[in-house]
Amino acid sequence: MHSYGYRANGVLSLSLTILALLCTVASLSGGILNLPPPSAHVEVVNINWFQKHRSGNDEVSLTLNISANLESLFTWNTKQIFVFLAAEYETPKNSLNQVSIWDGIIPSIEQAKFRINTINKYRLADQGNNLRGREFNLTLHWHVMPRTGKMFADKIVMTGYRMPHEYV
Repeated sequence: MHSYGYRANGVLSLSLTILALLCTVASLSGGILNLPPPSAHVEVVNINWFQKHRSGNDEVSLTLNISANLESLFTWNTKQIFVFLAAEYETPKNSLNQVSIWDGIIPSIEQAKFRINTINKYRLADQGNNLRGREFNLTLHWHVMPRTGKMFADKIVMTGYRMPHEYV
């Protein structure tokens, strides 16, 4: 004959197994929908200033128009989305320089379609004077934070930007 402890252990083990199975199915089902892919566009409206510091480092301040539609990333399993914009460029020293210049958290689908006009939130600086005349990409990265399951990330790369040849 089984005691109450054995019975409680059996019920608890079965319950936790079913819960784990449901969480696994839930995390896998979030990406099944065939929605349009996210879209983004960034326009450099103005270069507010471009200068060389006493330390020899270049620094730039940009005014940006950032528009994006990330509504398709929201499913029933999405808690929030962390978004950041990075400037990416090559220098003779480094094959990839990546500088985060703006970020935000999108807590709901109602805020997932946005258009903002902003100045870069974080300094766009290079160690040295490598920014003059440099081509660079602006890349919008996002990290989808689910309610359950694995977090995933992706990005949209926008090319065709260039720094001025002279300090402003």
